[in-house]
Parts: sequence; structure tokens; C-alpha cells
Amino acid sequence: MDTFDLSKTFSAHVADRAYPKTLCPSEIARSLSATELEMLEVSSWRDLMPRLREMAFEARDRGDIEILQRGEIIPRDRGLDDVRGPIRIRKAT
Repeated sequence: MDTFDLSKTFSAHVADRAYPKTLCPSEIARSLSATELEMLEVSSWRDLMPRLREMAFEARDRGDIEILQRGEIIPRDRGLDDVRGPIRIRKAT
């Protein structure tokens, strides 16, 4: 079976969103076809949410994006395990 590069899809979605517009990681997951989900070995887009959140925090740590919660930027000293609930992503300034 072919492989599917989720990181390229993540980056493309971020690149397509003009600053200061944000996107939810679920938008990335829900954009995938059944075949792409199968290639990623998941049965539902929801199964990708932990992986996409992890990718978001890695991209934030590289300085590529900002992560927001309730409209406020999550400070860099707060990591993936420190943040509960919905997040939004936008290009870094």
C-alpha cells in the first residue's frame, strides 16, 4: 500500500490560510478521503486528532505556527500535555 504524508497535508492547510486566519486541526483530518485515512491506518478522522495536535506543537516549537486557545496564543512554556480542549492554528508572524 502507498504511504500518505500527513505532514505535507498539515503544511499545505497552514500555507493556504492567510494570516491572521486560523484553522482547527479537525479541518485537516476531515479533509482526508477514506483511502487516505486507510493509508494512515485509522478508521475515522477523529483517530488523527492526537497526531495532528502533536504535529501542531512540533510546528509551533519550530516557529512555523502559533497555537491559540480561546483567541489567545498559548505560550511556548505550555506543551502538548499542558493544553486541554480545542485549539486553533495560524501562521506565525
